[in-house]
Amino acid sequence: MKDYIIEARGLTKDFGEFRAVDKLDLKIERGEVFGFLGPNGAGKTTSINMMVGLLQPTSGEILIDGQEVNRVEKGVIGICPQELVLWDSLTPLESLKLMGVMYEIPPKTRQRRAEKLLSDLLLTDKANTQVKDLSGGMKRRLNLALAIMHQPEIVVLDEPSEGLDPQSRRVLWSYIRSLRDDEGKTVILTTHLMDEADKLSDRIAIMDHGKLLRLDTPSNLKKEIGEGDVVDMKLSNPKMNQTVIDALTPMKNIDMAVQMDERINIRALNAVAQLPTLMEEIEGIGVKIVDLSVRQNTLEDVFIELTGSTLRE
Repeated sequence: MKDYIIEARGLTKDFGEFRAVDKLDLKIERGEVFGFLGPNGAGKTTSINMMVGLLQPTSGEILIDGQEVNRVEKGVIGICPQELVLWDSLTPLESLKLMGVMYEIPPKTRQRRAEKLLSDLLLTDKANTQVKDLSGGMKRRLNLALAIMHQPEIVVLDEPSEGLDPQSRRVLWSYIRSLRDDEGKTVILTTHLMDEADKLSDRIAIMDHGKLLRLDTPSNLKKEIGEGDVVDMKLSNPKMNQTVIDALTPMKNIDMAVQMDERINIRALNAVAQLPTLMEEIEGIGVKIVDLSVRQNTLEDVFIELTGSTLRE
């Protein structure tokens, strides 16, 4: 029997006449990284804010460890918001110790936890540097450290990689995995980055317009739209994209052809074998292919299949 730490039942949130979240039902397992994937405005953050007690739902209920969310002790949940919440005039070490005081952590434990977090998040060298002098990536890692200083059972990360360079993102991703693998934390991750959701999440909820579209493992979601490959191409004249799509769609073994950012994505079984036929058809229309690649299905392909469009930023 699965051990669910969070359960949402019929979770709904209205802002005036606008319904941000529409009858959300889901269960989050203890010790998993649970990803919320969707474009901005999909309802991800609103859902999470209700699930951790920061926002009152219009209707529905949330249970954490079988208790109503408003009865859960504050230390059970740690929230790392997308916006940086830091004290610029303090150092990272001072910031973490102050957070420890707020949670009434004993002095020796406070010092030990702070030093470990600084080490784990590669901030030891900057332990005594004022926060205002840290780089953006360092500030975001410190933002996470502050959220987990009190060792919560549930860690909520809202767009944790927003604005990070690739190196800082890798450090952060590695630490998020360690929260699950080494400490047994339940991590709830909201993101609009497909690769982040794919690489980190045990299961993913895809949302759009306040509704839950799918909930499954990344691998199962990618299998859902078939085992075919995706041919990604750019034409010499993007204005001809729709003409080419109309010509390719009826062809045998072509599952789907859509436009994405002035490029064409074609999903086909055994795509490599199909390439000569595809290129002959396109060149027969009088258009040249200026860039072409073949790849496996991604979560973004799943999203396009479900919503009919690319991610809205």
